[in-house]
Amino acid sequence: TVHAISSVRAVEHALNVEVPLNAQLVRNLMIAQHSVQDHLVHFYHLSALDWVDIVSALQADPAKTAQLAQGLSDWPGNSVTEFKAVKERLKAFVDGGKLGIFASGYWGHPAMKLPPEANLMALAHYLNAFDYQRKAAQAVAILGGKNPHIQNLVVGGVATAINPDNLATLNLERLAYVRSLMEEARNFVQQVYYPDVLAIAAAYKEWFGVGAGVTNYLAVPEFPHDTRSTRFGLAGGIISNGDLQNIRVIKDHRDDYLIANIQESVARAWYEGADSLHPWKGVTQPNYTDFAADAKYSWCKAPRLAGQPVQVGPVAQILVNYAAGDARVRRLVDEANTKLGLTLKDYHSTMGRLLTRGMRAHLMADLSLEFLDQLTANLVGGDQAYANPTEIPDGEFQGVGFHEAPRGSLSHWIVIKNRKIDNYQAVVPTTWNASPRDEKGVPGPYEASLVGNPVVQPDKPLEVLRTVHS
Repeated sequence: TVHAISSVRAVEHALNVEVPLNAQLVRNLMIAQHSVQDHLVHFYHLSALDWVDIVSALQADPAKTAQLAQGLSDWPGNSVTEFKAVKERLKAFVDGGKLGIFASGYWGHPAMKLPPEANLMALAHYLNAFDYQRKAAQAVAILGGKNPHIQNLVVGGVATAINPDNLATLNLERLAYVRSLMEEARNFVQQVYYPDVLAIAAAYKEWFGVGAGVTNYLAVPEFPHDTRSTRFGLAGGIISNGDLQNIRVIKDHRDDYLIANIQESVARAWYEGADSLHPWKGVTQPNYTDFAADAKYSWCKAPRLAGQPVQVGPVAQILVNYAAGDARVRRLVDEANTKLGLTLKDYHSTMGRLLTRGMRAHLMADLSLEFLDQLTANLVGGDQAYANPTEIPDGEFQGVGFHEAPRGSLSHWIVIKNRKIDNYQAVVPTTWNASPRDEKGVPGPYEASLVGNPVVQPDKPLEVLRTVHS
């Protein structure tokens, strides 16, 4: 989904193509709902078990677990019956002697500190999350033709025929079903996921002082509100050295400073060459030379913005939009700060990244329904345009497609010559964050965040996983 969005935007930028409002709204819907699905998976299925000891849950009292969960939210699934059933499933699993995907977990690790009831609650929600991430994925599939790898994007709009009264198109009946799926996903995010994040943040508050690393941040504007992509629902900007008072605003995806100042270094990556190149001039020719810590040691290039490493992801978007004065972001951050006793400086951390991902999921769940309301109103008002058919002309063109994906800022860079792709490069969130050192020896965010990271048991480096997974 995210790469499809960036790819089509790159060609539209190169050819200066206008996109109908309905198409922008359908894209916005898919982007927001894909974010909901991605954040649920990232938290529960990719990182929560760094903090939750599932074997400890066998010692939990289901009644006390229900009492704990009901104190956090009024989610109807927080019942004694539910937690008892989950505990029984877990016991059968453990008694069978086959932990499956959980076999390599660091259960009983001294850095695990949640009580058994909190662990049982989190495990139950871990299992629930499979169903609710699927609902978000279904909503994207209805709009995009399939999920993952949506099929409905074309240069100049979407291929999703739209007519509120036609059974063969995206109509009001299908949109009503999409709404029901998104409402269920929103309720789970706001009544289960986000309260769980707050609970883990409160239990592991010391992790707001660990894992800062790089405090330069980049977020690009997202959710265009017009056909020319000049107005956006969420702001973009650049934060240097954690200074929220002096952000560099990125108004749109044609920002000259942003476009001109992105380069990728291959000094420590397994590719031919040693120079830092702008993506439009980029070369990606593999040249594996074995691992050498003082030479090349990664398949990731090292993206740099104006020569500096930057961190991307939910923490970047939340901090940029807080600094930009976004009312909803400010409310989420201020409420969490009051509840947990935090300041903005605490967000430069392992737990800060975990918390802001939950905030972003909360925000995306609301935005999904707002975009659906806007699309429905537009259709009822008589606007059924969904694409501006576009031919690739002769000549030479270059474009970039920016997208604020769930994992962070993403960009695709294209050079078109004589109606063919002459060069194509992608600068992705993982390479921004996982980049190796550059030619100056400056590490990327992953490496920098691990400096000073506590490790209680070197043979079971749970704390390293916590920071990298965040």
